[in-house]
Amino acid sequence: MTCVILRLTSALLSVATLGAQVAGNAPNPLLNSADTVHLATRATQLMESTAAAVPGLSPASESLRHSAEQTLAALVASPQSAPLTYRFLGQLRAWLAMSEAFPRPLPFPQTAADQFAELHDAQDRLQRHFAALLDAAVRTQQARDADPNNLKRYADANTKLLPPGKLPRVVFLGDSITDGWRLNEYFTNRDFVNRGISGQTTTQMLGRFQQDVIALHPAAVLILAGTNDIAKGIPVTGIEDNLSMMGDLAKAHGIKPLFASILPVSDYHKGDDPRYEMTKVRPPYNIQQVNAWLKDYCRRQNFAYVDYYAAMADASGFLPADQADDGLHPNAKGYRVMSPVALQAIDRALSSPQPVEATPPQKRRFGLPVKDAASK
Repeated sequence: MTCVILRLTSALLSVATLGAQVAGNAPNPLLNSADTVHLATRATQLMESTAAAVPGLSPASESLRHSAEQTLAALVASPQSAPLTYRFLGQLRAWLAMSEAFPRPLPFPQTAADQFAELHDAQDRLQRHFAALLDAAVRTQQARDADPNNLKRYADANTKLLPPGKLPRVVFLGDSITDGWRLNEYFTNRDFVNRGISGQTTTQMLGRFQQDVIALHPAAVLILAGTNDIAKGIPVTGIEDNLSMMGDLAKAHGIKPLFASILPVSDYHKGDDPRYEMTKVRPPYNIQQVNAWLKDYCRRQNFAYVDYYAAMADASGFLPADQADDGLHPNAKGYRVMSPVALQAIDRALSSPQPVEATPPQKRRFGLPVKDAASK
């Protein structure tokens, strides 16, 4: 995100400078979502009405106006998007530049003149808004860089968390898959604490292991991590090292570690959105490679291995279409598949001095029963 912002800032220095100069006269150049959509919608309407007032401008600018309408549709869905705002602003500026190439008829209707003035004003407001968006994005990124592991996310919640009671506490540590898991809806009468943060890698989880796991004094921690590392191109060995250190830390503080396999992914929904082609950035081979190491690591260390992968992968080794709406994040049905696997592992780990592997319901994967496929 930082690189994108810096590239935009460099390429549009004149726009940002203008925005900064004008911002001194504007109490709040950053528009809210509703005002942004209203202003962009009004601009597209004015582009059409003013074009009709200038002979030849309407057919000449039809393609440009159509592109602006398409950008507006995307902007409605993401009103605070700096790239979309820049795209729309560029199309508006191009349209205004084109309009200057066509002579105005005389006499020129005052209504049309007023609309052109309003259109120029809309351009100025969008320029100031865009400059403010860039500034806000840079400030946000700087704040994140000051806290790379996002320790702030749960800092306040941790201080308000009561000490463990009669029920053994279990911390669920992970990324967005854990973050989106409403544990209270799937596990009742349990002291299960969600400490997932969307987008995090194993390095970031390791960086907050003391605050978000050890300091909460759990009996066990269930770690689900690695899919974002794979997506970011982090070597498998780096993932293994970070998971190993988490295991060592948990063990050193009397916490039973449970390690979950990385979930399968799929491309079943890429027809709905090209971003849902998950296997391109999370190759199934890499996922299986980490899972194979993780299973062996848990066997050697006598830690619990929670095999979500075997429970969820379909016959082709992919995440079923009905268990995730984007090929990556489980939906309600996906979490219902995961929940008994997690609960079985937790109960067995807490009731036994030696953690054991959680065994998911028998199913077929890659055309073979799980037990046979796992022995390959």
